[in-house]
Amino acid sequence: MAASSANGRAAVLVDGCRLPFQRSGTGYTDLTAYDMGRMVLKGLLHRTGLNPAEVERVIMGCVIQDVETSNVAREASLAAGIPNHVPAFTVTMACISSNQAVTSGVDLIRGGLADVVVAGGTETLSDPPIRVKRSVRKRLFKAQKAKSPADYLKLLRGLSPSDVLPEAPSIAEFSTGEVMGESADKLAAMFGVSREAQDEYALLTHKRAAAAQDDGRLAKELVPSSVPPSFDPITEDNTVRGDSTLDKLASLSPVFVKPFGTVTAGNSSPLTDGASATLLMSADRAEAEGHTPRAYLRDYTYVAQDPGAELLLGPAYAIPQLLDTAGLTLDDIDVFELHEAFAGQVLAVLAALDSDDFASRGLNRASAVGAIPMDRLNLRGGSVSLGHPFGATGARLVTTAANRLHEEDGHWALVAACAAGGQGHALLVERA
Repeated sequence: MAASSANGRAAVLVDGCRLPFQRSGTGYTDLTAYDMGRMVLKGLLHRTGLNPAEVERVIMGCVIQDVETSNVAREASLAAGIPNHVPAFTVTMACISSNQAVTSGVDLIRGGLADVVVAGGTETLSDPPIRVKRSVRKRLFKAQKAKSPADYLKLLRGLSPSDVLPEAPSIAEFSTGEVMGESADKLAAMFGVSREAQDEYALLTHKRAAAAQDDGRLAKELVPSSVPPSFDPITEDNTVRGDSTLDKLASLSPVFVKPFGTVTAGNSSPLTDGASATLLMSADRAEAEGHTPRAYLRDYTYVAQDPGAELLLGPAYAIPQLLDTAGLTLDDIDVFELHEAFAGQVLAVLAALDSDDFASRGLNRASAVGAIPMDRLNLRGGSVSLGHPFGATGARLVTTAANRLHEEDGHWALVAACAAGGQGHALLVERA
């Protein structure tokens, strides 16, 4: 079901920002999600001039959590100088975690439970938690009660060298065992999205991101960062390949379904580290405090499908549901910001929305929802080019959508994203 703001107080986006996203294993390789969360929260407070004591709630998305900072929102907010008495909580909803953080903040504001909420997300994929086998973990737990060398030797009996090898994390569905890239290959085939079309879209998103870097549009959303011990400034996303060509993309081999798959490293979003944050307020509080809001955050929805059959198709279900709730059509939307897990996933969603067959069997509609114009979609690049820190992408999408409304003289923006577990999200953003 879609959530409507018709009967509640208006929630506004005052501002948003993010750290420059970095390909995992590069700029932020020595940082934790906590470090990046702290940095982006401090950056948001600085750029908005907000007194930390005015914050009433901090919400952050994070997917691959460190057990030492499992509620990373709380730890990061304390380190950023937000007072001890401000509650903070962390949400996880795969790739739409910071979308959920934002809409949770919207709900608190609409319900009169808060007037000032900071919502965002943080993620490192450079240093995911590594586990050993369960049998070894059980022995390590028992080792806490060992009192003598003989006790420790007993715990080692029966272990082989292979038992102590670490278990590498896998980005796969727990329910199906299928890696997300395999699902993207399947989805592209389902909607007839060719390898060539995926490479062309990947090239487009990289070219758009490179242009937005060059003319400063992306820089307006970034909080420059630095990392010890060198403290060299990091001022832009290092995932953008403005020099890419179709020939380069065509030369890459399939990654997931070999040898006939169509998803490659070039038309997929890269593993990425980063953090994002937004300042949300009630409209009345923003006016009273002298803040000029960027946008109103209006209706939103979350959906879920069969993760085995339609893992990444969530936006194709969420978008029409949201438009119906708001009484709008695709023609009313000036700005589209869709999460790009894979080029094939985006193109499949676009194909589904413009398909009478999908409308009939998937949406119980008489005709297609319609076509999203490419000249309104992700004009600053998307996750394929900018990167995708799982817990942080949603707040990036919302911030970019609001900024594009002003720069492109639009009224309505639509943010949508897919997520692991067969889930999806869509949000309407109205220019303030």
